[in-house]
Amino acid sequence: MGDPRKFSNIAETPRKVWNNERIREESLLKKEYGLKNTRELWVASTKLKKIRRNARKLLSLGEQGEIAGQKIIAKLRRLGIVKKQIKLEEILGLSVRDILERRLQTIVVRKGLARTQKQARQLIVHGFIAVNGKRITIPSYIVTAQEEDTVTYFKPIDINLPAAATNSTPNNESTDEAKQQAQAE
Repeated sequence: MGDPRKFSNIAETPRKVWNNERIREESLLKKEYGLKNTRELWVASTKLKKIRRNARKLLSLGEQGEIAGQKIIAKLRRLGIVKKQIKLEEILGLSVRDILERRLQTIVVRKGLARTQKQARQLIVHGFIAVNGKRITIPSYIVTAQEEDTVTYFKPIDINLPAAATNSTPNNESTDEAKQQAQAE
């Protein structure tokens, strides 16, 4: 049978939990990228930490590290995190925003398939978005540079608001008028 496998954490929590500056930055990033909670941000941060940690180790090896570092650079180019050929030292300058820009949720908004981050998240979760013709229901899916052009609707949908909904007022006068017209007929 064997022992049950030990799961590793995919997100590292911050060392100092109640740091006002960090909390403010995280809340701004959560709003900008439409993240559900801070854990999603911590997952992206952990991915970046692992990439940077590997780059630092390879830099300390000298020439052998430079040769092995080409694999990391190739992976980052394939994922679309970096656009051009870069040096190993430049990996240390990457930020969490670079990782968050590659999420499916962000790319759906950037391509104009959704008007807001929250709408993009909802379209993805409800199965309206496809990558390479395959339905993806995970907003945090990292889209590779090759797949970016294939992000489309899985099933046709109109995301524009209907005309009646745009004319409505907070006290629902338009619905009252619609009821009166229906009764008159």
